[in-house]
Amino acid sequence: MAMYRKLGKSSSQRKALLRSQVTAVIYHGRIVTTEARAKEVRKIVDHLVALAVREKDNFETVTVTAKVPKKDKDGKRVKEVVDGKKVTVFDNVEKTIKKDNASRLNARKLIIKEIYTVTDVPKAVAGKKRNTKEIDLVAKLFDEIAPKYVDRNGGYTRIVKIGLRKGDAAMEVVLELV
Repeated sequence: MAMYRKLGKSSSQRKALLRSQVTAVIYHGRIVTTEARAKEVRKIVDHLVALAVREKDNFETVTVTAKVPKKDKDGKRVKEVVDGKKVTVFDNVEKTIKKDNASRLNARKLIIKEIYTVTDVPKAVAGKKRNTKEIDLVAKLFDEIAPKYVDRNGGYTRIVKIGLRKGDAAMEVVLELV
């Protein structure tokens, strides 16, 4: 018996396909795909959610002082002349940040290895680099998804059959987070 399905692809294509589908499930919460692909993606997603659930509260909150440039009403940096040079004026700001403990940091890196980075592009400026932002899916896993599944012992995804695909009659399914 094989340990995994080959899905009719070379290893690099298969890894890329699974990685992109895992990213889509975490980002959107559900995807439509074939049954064989869904069963492979389910293994990975369940493992990542289990990691996030296990390490959900394994951090400490730390207060740090950061230098932030002072800005005027137009949003431009305030500059002042010191010794004949223009220098940006900074304010000291207290910030509280989450500092991961060692096992949570390891879990974070394992999750990053299994998913792609997602860049959100607003529809108004589609095709341009301005106002794009990177979505932190690891933070979404730890902060939004993991708290839902604390009381659950596995089985974080559901596969629902929706019928045969028109072109090749492959069984299509919806893979979604429960």
